[in-house]
Amino acid sequence: MGQQEGCIARHFSHYGKLSENDRRQLDALESASTSVAKGQVLWQEGDTARDFCALQSGWAYSFRHLEGGARHILEIYLPGDVIGLHEFPFKQRLSSVAMLEDGEIRSIANRQLLNLFRESTRITSACFAACSYQQAVLSERLVHLSRRSARQRVAYLLFEIGCRLRRNNDEQLRERFRLPLSQQQLADALGLSPVHVSRTLTAFRQEGLLKLARGWVHMLDMQALACEGSVVGCLQDHLVQTA
Repeated sequence: MGQQEGCIARHFSHYGKLSENDRRQLDALESASTSVAKGQVLWQEGDTARDFCALQSGWAYSFRHLEGGARHILEIYLPGDVIGLHEFPFKQRLSSVAMLEDGEIRSIANRQLLNLFRESTRITSACFAACSYQQAVLSERLVHLSRRSARQRVAYLLFEIGCRLRRNNDEQLRERFRLPLSQQQLADALGLSPVHVSRTLTAFRQEGLLKLARGWVHMLDMQALACEGSVVGCLQDHLVQTA
């Protein structure tokens, strides 16, 4: 992250043009950064939703506990993402959020952002667009969870993460990126068993699509991986730009 621009302004700028005054106002919202540890729960499902936060560094995830002790990971948050913004109109948290690794967050009170909505239509539009993009990504992932094979699910999620890393950091689609998730956590995000995830990753490695080693993903054939994952919609633009 650049030192002259806060996480919120940087995030919103991907979805709409902001004036310098808009950026200054958004920067002023952010509190001092708070260090958070791997495994630390930022909030629990059902807690009062008074604020949201920007993930300055580190990875995090949202999840719901299911019957019998199972867990489903709803979203994986990357450095630069905004967490909890979709809960803005709700009184209670819709899901729990925890850190995948050590990191830093900056908290913002909901009422502060509401005040900016009254002053700037550009900030309102950018916030709406950011939430709409997130919804589009989640909707596409839902199709994969309900109708796709294990191969398609794994390929799509890894390609999605690569696209989002590029979006957050204004870089080319990363052919190689760090992935601080265990196979159990990947399984929890994909609705699969760890065995299915392991077998799929092994098959992709043998076919020359990708390899996962020591917490790093190497996408060896992005076009083939995108095809395997049936990448369409909001992620297709990233594929076209890198073709």
